[in-house]
Amino acid sequence: MASTSSPSYGSQNAAFWRTIFALHCISTLVFTTISTPPEDPVKCVSGNTNCTVTNSYGVFPDRSTCRAANVAYPTTEAELISVVAAATKAGRKMRVTTRYSHSITKLVCTDGTDGLLISTNFLNHTVRADAKAMTLTVESGVTLRQLIAEAAKIGMALPYAPYWWGLTVGGMMGTGAHGSSLWGKGSAVHDYVTEIRMVSPGSVNDGFAKVRVLSETMTPNEFNAAKVSLGVLGVISQVTLKLQPMFKRSLRYVMKNDSDFGDQAVTFGKKHEFADFIWLPSQGKVVYRMDDRVAVNISGNGLLDFMPFRSQLSAALAIIRSSEETQERFRDANGKCAGATLISSTLFATSYGLTNNGIIFTGYPVIGSQNRMMSSGSCLDSLQDGLITACPWDSRIKSEFFHQTTFSIPLTQVKSFINDIKSLVKIESKSLCVLELYDGILMRYVTSSPAYLGKETEALDFDLTYYRAKNPLAPRLYEDFIEEIEQIALFKYNALPHWGKNRNLAFDGVIKKYNKMPAFLKVKESYDPMGLFSSEWTDQILGIKGNVTIIKDGCALEGLCICSEDAHCAPTKGYLCRPGKVYKEARVCTRVDDISVIQSLSY
Repeated sequence: MASTSSPSYGSQNAAFWRTIFALHCISTLVFTTISTPPEDPVKCVSGNTNCTVTNSYGVFPDRSTCRAANVAYPTTEAELISVVAAATKAGRKMRVTTRYSHSITKLVCTDGTDGLLISTNFLNHTVRADAKAMTLTVESGVTLRQLIAEAAKIGMALPYAPYWWGLTVGGMMGTGAHGSSLWGKGSAVHDYVTEIRMVSPGSVNDGFAKVRVLSETMTPNEFNAAKVSLGVLGVISQVTLKLQPMFKRSLRYVMKNDSDFGDQAVTFGKKHEFADFIWLPSQGKVVYRMDDRVAVNISGNGLLDFMPFRSQLSAALAIIRSSEETQERFRDANGKCAGATLISSTLFATSYGLTNNGIIFTGYPVIGSQNRMMSSGSCLDSLQDGLITACPWDSRIKSEFFHQTTFSIPLTQVKSFINDIKSLVKIESKSLCVLELYDGILMRYVTSSPAYLGKETEALDFDLTYYRAKNPLAPRLYEDFIEEIEQIALFKYNALPHWGKNRNLAFDGVIKKYNKMPAFLKVKESYDPMGLFSSEWTDQILGIKGNVTIIKDGCALEGLCICSEDAHCAPTKGYLCRPGKVYKEARVCTRVDDISVIQSLSY
């Protein structure tokens, strides 16, 4: 259990957080259009050779370095075909990387040091916009922000999408990215795709590269495999999406206590088209997003510029990170809870970055066009300022550094899962402040998809973000509570992990959770029989060869394994492998205060 701070120290802590967060908010408001955009995730020693690739956060879950012999930047489909053909002829491994490489998992990594990275950075053009057919065809490197803007030019809108617009079309399809809705075809972008152009390895007769045009009507089997492909079928060249006439949304955030949240979570998504939740379990509160479609002629020019996606002053980010590290070092639960309460209340008071006219917030409801309300990420839309400001997670500065655990729980089991989390909070009320420091648990609705690696049923997606230590062997405050939630979801409720997020253990045996996995693997074998677009990582998560679990001292601290012995935790620091508190089948790294037990492990 965490040590309890004295009342006077708690007051000082709260005052400290108010000061820091005031600086943070001021910098966020002032620097909304000034920031240093992220650098290319691919770095090479000489030209485009001898390269490494990382993600937006600068570190993969296992902290490995991913290398490649070189990187190619095709600018047209013809150049892409040439690149794939040359690599296929040489029998080289290939993987695709995007402009911002936002996936946490090792989807961009190729094997060894001789592979080829294919960047879609310059495959970023609109191919065709057809207002009459309500379709938009774009290259796979087009970002969500570009896609939204291009659709708006012809009076159209993508109905659902992720909230962060720094993702590319190919990246969203590679990982099954989604927004929040149970309506229509659901919130996944890939379920609004009508055609895919895919470049895969080919035979000698194909010139070593083959272009396939896939659609639901002509090639339904291959189309449903390609809609969420993890990049193992080839490179997506172009995508055609079905749009809708532009509409507006009416949005209000309402904070309530979470006493009846289990029941509300099951039904709320049927009442509001774009509903979601931000759950603050240690505070016993939930923020309900009451978000509905309204006619385009309703008055309102609202804008969502989500606060945590805005440019941040680097100095403020460094101070906040240092304070987190200090709280971890001294096991300061009161400090974390004070900061969490301040952050959540401030975000709510500032409407999370919503404004009624693009400048100020004057009250609810905020009404605005879909293209202004659906996604944001203004820290990307900026000029170089020498890293005075940056996106909050930019690895070039001392900034946010975190784990993300994200999974979908079937809607029929959501109430039970929520009650399990509440049971953990009853054991220690401060335990989940560590989540609330990162805006709480974001919960978004998803539906079943015909995509073979898409969602299997109506579900709620739970997104947990929490502190990660720079030292992989450093235990975290209340990490046993987070690990237990993770294992309850994955094993008690058979949750599906998000392909682009999560720690390694989330993908252990995941192949068994997808009924259509055999059909996907059959298409994969047909498209790429030599496995040139596969890697050790994709083979592991698809159950082809090996396992994602890495067994070594301290492996459970970073989710590389589930502990089965004390050495997998941090025994010299008092963290031992113990059963869960609510879910007894769980095995988690728990701090044991009994000195005699800890000392016995030293002999």
